[in-house]
Amino acid sequence: MKLLRTIALDPSDTFVFDVPAEPGEWAVSGAFRFCDRDPEKLSGKERSAFRGGFLGVRSWGWSSLVQIVPATEHDCRVLVELLAGQLVERFGAPDLATARLAAEEEVAFAQSLCTHPVSALIAVHRSASDGEIREAFRRLRLRKGQGHSRAFSFMEVEDDSDPDRDFSLADMSREPPQR
Repeated sequence: MKLLRTIALDPSDTFVFDVPAEPGEWAVSGAFRFCDRDPEKLSGKERSAFRGGFLGVRSWGWSSLVQIVPATEHDCRVLVELLAGQLVERFGAPDLATARLAAEEEVAFAQSLCTHPVSALIAVHRSASDGEIREAFRRLRLRKGQGHSRAFSFMEVEDDSDPDRDFSLADMSREPPQR
């Protein structure tokens, strides 16, 4: 079994997001955090979290990248329980049983992103269209012989589509163009 953990290759998450995730904590997509928000009205660091953040479950903070790691059934159960507790405490779920069902779905989705080898890094790009949140996930590949030592040492991005060719990390927190 494999799950996602946050990873910080440099300090950028500390100024990209209001609350950065702690490196090495369990992570999920976290798109549900925006289910009752209008993405067009998000700005600044909140917009950055929407566009490109994974949710660190313990800190309830955001990470630009996650790493696929080996996990046990026990790790998965702990993650589900932790997320369920957070859904009650921070997100207003009516009770732990209801929150657990939602947490199980969210963790199962995170597991579905772990099709690449252990240690692979995954990035997300979210957008909103017709009232729906869309997510595109990309595996980042390191240059041959390169370790996870520097955030900007990546040479290739692997994905099945090109959802936003004009995507710029520097533009993540800027306001969208007026229509």
